[in-house]
Amino acid sequence: MAILFGWMTILLAISVPIFAVMGISSVIALRAKGIDLISVPQNVFEALDSFALLAVPFYVLAGNIMKVGGISDRLIRLATALLGWMRGGVGSAAILTCMFFSTISGSSSATTAAVGSTMVPAMARKGYPKNFAAATVAVGGELGAIIPPSLPMVIYGLVANVSIGGLFIAGIVPGILIGVSLIATVCVMAKVQNFDQTQRVPLGEWARNVVAVSREAIIALMMPVIILGGIYSGAFTATEASVVAVIYGFVVGRFVYKEISFADMVRILNDSAVMTGMVMLIVAFAALFGYAMTINQIPQYFAELIGKVASGPIGFLILVNILLFVVGTFMEALATILILAPILGPIAIAYGIDPVHFGIIFIVNVATGMITPPVAVNLNIASQVSGVPMDAMMKPVLVFLAVLTIDVLIISYVPAISLALLW
Repeated sequence: MAILFGWMTILLAISVPIFAVMGISSVIALRAKGIDLISVPQNVFEALDSFALLAVPFYVLAGNIMKVGGISDRLIRLATALLGWMRGGVGSAAILTCMFFSTISGSSSATTAAVGSTMVPAMARKGYPKNFAAATVAVGGELGAIIPPSLPMVIYGLVANVSIGGLFIAGIVPGILIGVSLIATVCVMAKVQNFDQTQRVPLGEWARNVVAVSREAIIALMMPVIILGGIYSGAFTATEASVVAVIYGFVVGRFVYKEISFADMVRILNDSAVMTGMVMLIVAFAALFGYAMTINQIPQYFAELIGKVASGPIGFLILVNILLFVVGTFMEALATILILAPILGPIAIAYGIDPVHFGIIFIVNVATGMITPPVAVNLNIASQVSGVPMDAMMKPVLVFLAVLTIDVLIISYVPAISLALLW
């Protein structure tokens, strides 16, 4: 264990890519144990030889098709029409757009990039401090990992042997809860800091505007309805739903909105291939890391340690939330899932915690890790699209983190929030 985690810490400290960190530290630990290195390609191949894992490239492809196909612009206009009239309305619309886009992207980073490039300048024009605008989009982007379809949920379901469709359904209400709490935070901050002053819009004018914009966006909003409806009704699995999403997105973007050319498809396929390759590398070498941990009985060690420290499920969940918050500050979300889910999932079941509920707790925590430095994937992306340095965003991010912490505790200790739609 000392060799495995020691090398992992050293390699992380010198900024080695996470897939290489897991691969190198695993190989060193296996050699120290005297294990034949033929187990390395065997475990890597076995990890990738999964039908359910086909969902990853298809959801990535669907998200990129939707982004280029003009759907994100229509979702932004719909969110602005719904909330733009109130104090803090443009920032609230940014969060609502993240919620809308999350239902089609499956990715936190894609949501942040797609929404940030348009909404950060729009917020700045309404008087928002630019660091607050960038932080708002970065925080809202984390909903891409929580609201289905979600790539982290797909990976968690695979490694923890939990129904991916069940996780998708269970993520709906927590995603709405978090989105509403973030919108409320933006409105309060707008009032306290005196920005985004707006004029009241007559109800009739507001309704006409919403109806007009909704006509353009309704086709885009039908995608999550089709995906979740198909999964929930049993018409297709979560993996098959990813293929449906690609076909639906292409048809809408190419033939309905007419914004995807065949030249665009080359770029879309290239970007999707690169992103899929990155994800698959992490999945493959995380499986090898898991094998190295299993050989050394590290999961059993952690299970015994937590059993001694935690006093029942309440204490266990407190420890899990603290652990995932700390780990999320220096480890990428997928790597956290692949390494810790196989360890913590069985312990949660032993404490009588529903596996789907625990999966949502896990996903919400790793999503929060996307805005906690130094890794903070979403903050890095928001910084790139806005030109705001990451350290300048930290003051408003801390406000959002306080709200998200409350959300995490509510979701952890009120199982009905996650499981209501499954009962």
